[in-house]
Amino acid sequence: MNADISTPGWTADPLASTGRFTIRLSATPRGARLARRLATQQLADWGWGYETEANGTVALLVAELTANAVRHGRVRGRDFRLTLTLHAADPALRIEVADARPDERPPTPGTLPQASPDAESGRGLLLVEALSTHWGVTSADPYTKTVWCEVLLD
Repeated sequence: MNADISTPGWTADPLASTGRFTIRLSATPRGARLARRLATQQLADWGWGYETEANGTVALLVAELTANAVRHGRVRGRDFRLTLTLHAADPALRIEVADARPDERPPTPGTLPQASPDAESGRGLLLVEALSTHWGVTSADPYTKTVWCEVLLD
């Protein structure tokens, strides 16, 4: 497990600081579950406790994005990367999940098809779209893609 936590100028007041948390985890259901737990712990460390609505929303968003990375972005022997960036002035959180399948891109925001009522999957990005203020997909290099979303923490 490789983690990088940076909280320059961090104080007990989450509105007065900006922080960043990055970790690489195995592209397995266990890695996705651990990502969710670590994200909620980090958010609690930044001042949004487990009992807050913001922490619950972040847990759901991280769970959906990491589950998609495991299900659709997995390449044997390659990890996924979770990055949380706190923008304390708003306050807002950017969640990024990078995986090893740049060829497997989700539909663009605003074009997600509705899942049929009896389908067992296909609603994850609909939840991401509903709960976040923005979301999208980027590719910084030819080997990975990053699905990201931003959520207000108020």
